[in-house]
Amino acid sequence: MKLDKDKLKELLAESDVKTTEDLQVFMRDMMKEVIETLYEGELEAHLGYKKHEPNVSDGNSRNGRSSKKVQSQMGEMELEVPRDRLSTFSPEIVKKRQTDISGIEAKVISMYAKGMSNRDIKEHIFDIYGHELSPETVSVITDKILPQAKEWQNRALEEIYAIVFMDGMVLKMRVDGAVRNVTIYFVIGISMEGHKSCLGLYLAETESAKYWLTVMNELKNRGVQDILIFAVDNLKGISEAITAAFPQSEIQKCVVHQIRNSLRFVPWKERKTVAADLKKIYAAATEEQARAELDAFAEKWDSKYPNISKSWRKEVVPIFCTVFRPK
Repeated sequence: MKLDKDKLKELLAESDVKTTEDLQVFMRDMMKEVIETLYEGELEAHLGYKKHEPNVSDGNSRNGRSSKKVQSQMGEMELEVPRDRLSTFSPEIVKKRQTDISGIEAKVISMYAKGMSNRDIKEHIFDIYGHELSPETVSVITDKILPQAKEWQNRALEEIYAIVFMDGMVLKMRVDGAVRNVTIYFVIGISMEGHKSCLGLYLAETESAKYWLTVMNELKNRGVQDILIFAVDNLKGISEAITAAFPQSEIQKCVVHQIRNSLRFVPWKERKTVAADLKKIYAAATEEQARAELDAFAEKWDSKYPNISKSWRKEVVPIFCTVFRPK
């Protein structure tokens, strides 16, 4: 929609807009007029005739107006809402019992998700909008999303997934009244049709085969019968849990994490050389060649770093399960 700039200048001059506060009042008044005009249009559509025209509706007609206060991004606003005699008119632009048209609820939920306390949110909303929210009101707003979250967590999944990725992300979260770093593990599935979706989010206090087995069993309880490939980090106990729950699935370990773990205790001056020798293993064209390169690596470096070759011998098949699959 293109505005007539000359008319806008005239309106601003008539309203004596000189400061940002004046502009906010001007915008609030304009928004009020627009909403009330839309109200009138909705009522006309509901009754089937315009104001001052003959009444063609079946016993229903206009019945004055009622005042309603709402919170907007420009501050509090008082609207005049038209009524009908049969009380069947239900406006859509600002619904019945809706008292906030600023999107404050969405902002409260967003701030809550970022770890802010109820009192912090209350002060933040007041600083921005001048709108007073009690900590109890903040709790009511945030509690609204809990049923939706539970429904999403327990939704049914597909029977078969081609690949499931499991990885972690460090986020700040309020725990026991204090904000600290926690790791959220997310499970991403790719269906046989190639569609990607998040299957679940998990907060793990400890990494163990027992914990990961509960995650695997939850996936099965939600309808998953088979997963062709798991692509995972080298998390403690993850391989054992996958094998127990999905014995036919192949496990693809993350090469990047394996390399980082291998270089963790290598002095800086030798890291480049060790990394180059490790690349010969994971860049091999076949599993046999990879094992031969691993033997050569062990012969060269076991005297200094014996745990590296031991780790790669344990993980070489999971790391390369997709690379060396027969065509």
